[in-house]
Order: sequence, then C-alpha cells, then structure tokens
Amino acid sequence: MASVPTAPVVAAGLVGGYSAARLSGRRELAGVVLAVAGTVCGRTWLRSRGPVVTGVLLGTYTAAFGLAHPLAKKLGAWPSVLTAAATATTYLLADRPKSGASA
Repeated sequence: MASVPTAPVVAAGLVGGYSAARLSGRRELAGVVLAVAGTVCGRTWLRSRGPVVTGVLLGTYTAAFGLAHPLAKKLGAWPSVLTAAATATTYLLADRPKSGASA
C-alpha cells in the first residue's frame, strides 16, 4: 500500500475542522474532522516513522488546532500561519523522502 502524503491531510483537518465549526456553529463537528484527519495521519506516521515522531506530530497537530481558535479572534491570520507551521512540520518529519531513498 502506498504511503499517504500527510501534510495535505493535516492542512485539510485544521482548515476543515475550523470551517466546519464556524459554518455550522457546532464545535463538536470540528472535533470530528480533526479526529478523522488525525487518525489517518497517525496511522501513516506510526507505520513510516515510529511512535516518537508520531507523538511529536500529533502533539503539533493538536496544539495548532487548539491555538487557532483563540488566536483567530484576536489575530485573524494566525490560523493560517499555524496550519502552515503544522503542515511544514509534518512534511519535514513524515512526508519528506528519507535521504538516500529512491523516488
């Protein structure tokens, strides 16, 4: 089975969760979107990078989601910055080809 590139899934989970809650007015929908994307990514990370990197990435993902809401009220553009940071971290730690690996 081919590995799923997880950086786009992280971005979709963060932006999709925020959008689902904002558009529906139901915060629990954000949690559902976050959990689905996190599960897809977590399984992929665990298989490809191991438990330590998986823990770091899930922590980054959850922190980015948690911080986006209060920052959005005060800073506006910060949710997109946090999404980009979490996505970049995901790419660097999980999706970037290992050095010496053939594409």
